[in-house]
Amino acid sequence: MITTLLVANRGEIACRIFRTCRELGIRTVAVFSDADAGALHTRLADTAVRLPGAAPAETYLRGDLVVAAALTAGADAVHPGYGFLAEHAGFARAVRQAGLTWVGPPPHAIEVMASKTRAKELLGIKPLREVTEADLPVLVKAAAGGGGRGMRVVRRLADLDAELAAARAEAESAFGDGEVFVEPYLEGGRHVEVQILADTHGTVWALGTRDCSLQRRHQKVIEEAPAPGLTEELRAELYDTAVRAARAVDYTGAGTVEFLVAGGRAHFLEMNTRLQVEHPVTEAVHGLDLVAWQVRVAEGHALEPEPPRARGHAVEARLYAEDPARDWAPQTGTLHRLAVPGAVRLDTGYADGDEIGVHYDPLVAKVVAHAPTRAEAVRALADALERAAIHGPVTNRDLLVRSLRHEEFTSGRMDTGFYDRHLAALTAPRPDPYAPLAAALADACGRSRFGGWRNLPSQPQVKRYLMAGEEHEVRYRHTRTGLAPDGMDGMHGVDGVDGVRVVSADAHRVVLDVAGVRRAYDVFRHGDRVWAGTTALTALPRFPDPADQQAPGSLLAPMPGTVVRIADGLAAGARVRAGEPLVWLEAMKMQHRVAAPVTGTLTALPVTPGQQVEVGALLAVVEEAVEEAMEEVVQEVEEGAP
Repeated sequence: MITTLLVANRGEIACRIFRTCRELGIRTVAVFSDADAGALHTRLADTAVRLPGAAPAETYLRGDLVVAAALTAGADAVHPGYGFLAEHAGFARAVRQAGLTWVGPPPHAIEVMASKTRAKELLGIKPLREVTEADLPVLVKAAAGGGGRGMRVVRRLADLDAELAAARAEAESAFGDGEVFVEPYLEGGRHVEVQILADTHGTVWALGTRDCSLQRRHQKVIEEAPAPGLTEELRAELYDTAVRAARAVDYTGAGTVEFLVAGGRAHFLEMNTRLQVEHPVTEAVHGLDLVAWQVRVAEGHALEPEPPRARGHAVEARLYAEDPARDWAPQTGTLHRLAVPGAVRLDTGYADGDEIGVHYDPLVAKVVAHAPTRAEAVRALADALERAAIHGPVTNRDLLVRSLRHEEFTSGRMDTGFYDRHLAALTAPRPDPYAPLAAALADACGRSRFGGWRNLPSQPQVKRYLMAGEEHEVRYRHTRTGLAPDGMDGMHGVDGVDGVRVVSADAHRVVLDVAGVRRAYDVFRHGDRVWAGTTALTALPRFPDPADQQAPGSLLAPMPGTVVRIADGLAAGARVRAGEPLVWLEAMKMQHRVAAPVTGTLTALPVTPGQQVEVGALLAVVEEAVEEAMEEVVQEVEEGAP
């Protein structure tokens, strides 16, 4: 029997496993890097052990340190969570050799299935050896790991070598294994997977399907169970292949078999020998706790002959600290508040006031809704996210809400190309025109003890805000009856403040009457950042500091990270074209290309490979060549003319 369990992981999944351990009466041990010394998972565990020596991004990959921590803390079992060492056969063996219970599949099963190439060969599927024009498009994919790292879609043969090199570098950085392979890329396919659970007595459950088609950079964003629109024949085929794959390696514990479904056919992708990020949707529809069952299987308990029946529908959205409109750039900073209303499940590794750092995946939380029907679950999840208070770095919340309400998703017709088609429309700014006014009025209430009323007319008070990348000016007055709006500039489609009346206002809540319709705003402020309702604003100084102004053509770091590459031969004085990649940044194990903003001459390049940069750091300056840019436009038009 397991009495004390160490989780060899961090963040959301560690917190989630600890929750089940509490329910089972199992004591918990956390491990942490120096960057995670104050993280929520270290605070929730009964005991916590620092992993010394390694850099923050590598700490949780040191299996020797984790095993030593388990022994030091008196743990008798280890759960790997997902990511890091979860699919490392050598780590699983080391845990067992130390006399600890491994809450996961057998090492030999991990070893076989951890390599996507070996897994495919086991099922009689061979990857492409030589790629020709006829094979395009193809997918370059890391043989180890997951999470979209080390994956590239190649549509031109001329791009293959460069994308292979980039995928190898990313896979080596993320998994310590640079092996990649190439397989056909199926346009318009759906990502469908089967959850399996197997015991040590020969029983294997196929616990339904999940659809994970909404992905960015091959990493899942929205998942649901069961996968909609599958025929009974196709579902039976998926179950059969998943169970066959598990039995082929004598699998035990929880795992997932993934497929691409296109044209009514299922194409095997890989088997993940661990708990999946999206496991809560399966738990919701089947009414079970997969972590609890992982523990029971590790203790030798047997499964029932048949799995529990599915009931209803569940949808999960991954809330990331990232900016989808800026190439999914990860964001960092303090999470001042996270509150999601409604009858939804919230799995997170953060509490109010925690810092979202640069070293790890930017997942803030998973929000899950379960309802009798798919339509009800989707609606409940979209509503909960829309009304959530998320005060901190930029997140993908608005994208999630719009995705859940998109007709292609609500009708179940989505595929893995959803964001390729719709990202621009889904990330187009839709600012609330009255949020700056609400922010200004709340600020006025918070700063003025006596209301600011004067007997004689005076100039209005002025506040400036940055919202959705644009500057807005708000003017208001203190009157006998309280605050009154005087004007607003910068918001398209809003002329002045005619028809706008202040119903009530204090430092934390403002209610406006706009042409007979009341709008209520809860206002929260931290430093120069303001949230009016769900709208984020930045308060600007009345008189800007000239020292803060960047030279035209400045190329700024969209995220904190490491400069891993500069374009070959690039130096000050070089001629560059708009959109040409100049610098590659690595952040959270992903590489991001930073391109020239305009066509012209590179006049400054102050960074070097290996350099750490913060968000907003100057990477390069390109002086625009207007005549050359116009010539390129004319040439492109002429080349495209009939």
